[in-house]
Amino acid sequence: MPKLTHISRDGKPRMVTVSAKPETARRAVARGRIRASAAAIAAIRAKRVAKGDPLAVATIAGIQGAKLTSLIIPLCHPLPVTGAEIALVVRRGAIEVTATVETVGRTGVEMEALTAATAALLSIYDMLKAVDRGMVIEEVRLLEKEGGRSGRWVARAGARRR
Repeated sequence: MPKLTHISRDGKPRMVTVSAKPETARRAVARGRIRASAAAIAAIRAKRVAKGDPLAVATIAGIQGAKLTSLIIPLCHPLPVTGAEIALVVRRGAIEVTATVETVGRTGVEMEALTAATAALLSIYDMLKAVDRGMVIEEVRLLEKEGGRSGRWVARAGARRR
């Protein structure tokens, strides 16, 4: 069984010490989607969402989510985010969000990428809930990470964990 790094020897939660680790360039990519009704998708495409442009707001929410991750995830280190990009694709029946986050630091940015994608998806829900309260946020997952001691990791193509 792997050692749980966020648990101290006496079984209490702790923040992992990373001060001895070298600073390296790190990058992570996460993706998720929100299923939405045809009416919600049509409202986005026609730019007729009462609250404004959900895609622009989602972009800002995703970037802000990346920057504020350590305030939301209790044992996550605050990191100097050196880059955050949010890509949104409106598809038939869903909006797909891909968040790419970069830093130069002693620990990875996987949590920042996952938080960025989730914040963007939540803001889309907020912007469109008047049109469709039945939207479903799903499949938020890490696609890849690189940097640090463990190097590069890429999710298997087409793999979905259930």
